[in-house]
Amino acid sequence: MEKINVGGQAVIEGVLMRAPRALAIAVRRPCGEIVVRKEQVVPLSERFPLLKLPVVRGAVALFQSLYIGISALNFSANEAMTEEEKAKEGGDGELSSWAMAGTMAIAFGFGIGLFFVLPLYATKVLTQLSVISDNNIVFNLVDGLIRVTVFLVYIWTIAHMKDIRRVFQYHGAEHKTIFAFEAGEELTVENVRKYPRLHPRCGTSFLLIVMLVSIAVFSLIPKLWPFYLKAASRILLLPLIAGISYEFLKWSAKNDCNPLVKMLITPGLMLQKLTTGEPDDAQLEVAIRSMNEALEINEGHKDDRLVV
Repeated sequence: MEKINVGGQAVIEGVLMRAPRALAIAVRRPCGEIVVRKEQVVPLSERFPLLKLPVVRGAVALFQSLYIGISALNFSANEAMTEEEKAKEGGDGELSSWAMAGTMAIAFGFGIGLFFVLPLYATKVLTQLSVISDNNIVFNLVDGLIRVTVFLVYIWTIAHMKDIRRVFQYHGAEHKTIFAFEAGEELTVENVRKYPRLHPRCGTSFLLIVMLVSIAVFSLIPKLWPFYLKAASRILLLPLIAGISYEFLKWSAKNDCNPLVKMLITPGLMLQKLTTGEPDDAQLEVAIRSMNEALEINEGHKDDRLVV
């Protein structure tokens, strides 16, 4: 098989796998059955060639991943419920397009507020109280330190939630399966189990890179600007930060044998010890099913969208 880039995401009781032209979401129902949603994907860059440009492609990938991720979580949450739970909820459990847009807006707004506006406001207060200097370099370093700290505390907190720990086990299953695929191994539970659960192209590492890159980019914002302009500029600069972070992640994944690159990606790998767990065989089976379904559609054998 031609070597292709495959990515993924853990969902509730399942795994999403995405190939260049296909994606599949495999979820284990309470009865033990594995249900799969799969579809062909036409890359946006084929319709809009400008989206292939460096940095631009990273910004597009961020928002596209957010949309696909929320859709996958919605599907998995519905399939992971028992029939009694579905009956209590009422309806089919699927979000409408408007509900999906609203969910995305809330998720994006929450992230902006928690990881970008809150650290900026806290740094402003520290400056007003003369706890830190109002020097632009000091201001942005403290702002960045608070941002990274909030991010790490957030990750540590959710990592200790019971339901999230299961999602993180599926995250580990996703990584192991991708490693086995990249190594050219047959995708069996026995083969996949032996691979590590920490992957250099993980979204966790990407988010940490975003936090660090933002320190440098935000230092370009004039310190004399009022708070509301600084906050607004952080939102407007996020696509640029995401694009730069994406390029670094791709570069580091291709050069992960270089000693300097190994040192640079180590923090992201260490953080994955919180966001991934050691999966059991049943979880590996789900990840493998998702991978196989995505690869099959990517090869053009099927072009339908269905649940089986």
